[in-house]
Amino acid sequence: MTDTPARQHRQVSALARSLPPWSLLAAGAVAGGLLGGGYGVVRTPEYTATSYVVAVPTAKSDTATALGFAQAYGRVATQLAVLGDAQVQADVPVSALRRGVRTATSPDAPMVSVTATSERPELAAAMANAVARALTRHAEDAEPSTHVQLRPFARAVTPDEPSSASAVVTGLVGASAGGLLGGLALLVRPRRADASPGRPASVPAPAFAADTQRQL
Repeated sequence: MTDTPARQHRQVSALARSLPPWSLLAAGAVAGGLLGGGYGVVRTPEYTATSYVVAVPTAKSDTATALGFAQAYGRVATQLAVLGDAQVQADVPVSALRRGVRTATSPDAPMVSVTATSERPELAAAMANAVARALTRHAEDAEPSTHVQLRPFARAVTPDEPSSASAVVTGLVGASAGGLLGGLALLVRPRRADASPGRPASVPAPAFAADTQRQL
């Protein structure tokens, strides 16, 4: 004969009340650490490489203009016109460049960083350099009107270590998250009832009843 849902709920509640408070925290931390560490082990590591180009003003321009065009080139570096040229040199489809390449600029320096991420370290460097070269060629074509040159500053090199988090880091993050969930479960767990029955509290008689007895 199977247990009814109400009986199962009472059994679970009784088991939860019998466990010490710290057990929920420990169980959550251990479970989260195992899950996070396992994710870090099975996940494919990713590698990151960064290439830099710098905007240089010509004789008909100035530094402020170069800084403004550096911001503009940072925004157009991931557009289809640039990525379409870069895919030939990187030997990857445009969709891979769109997913794995990002750019960044500085408000103080006319420099554009092109960062590529891939599961292969040599491909990450090739993608970053290909996009930087393609962006430089587009800047050369527009130089007669912009009066700003875009020159290579630093090529991306093949990374030696992955940029993704290791299994130890993901395990620590999972343990922290599991401990937090265990703490939340501890707050909502059923409270342990008091085992000692104690004497029932006496209820005082109403005031009007005492007055009636004195009148009698």
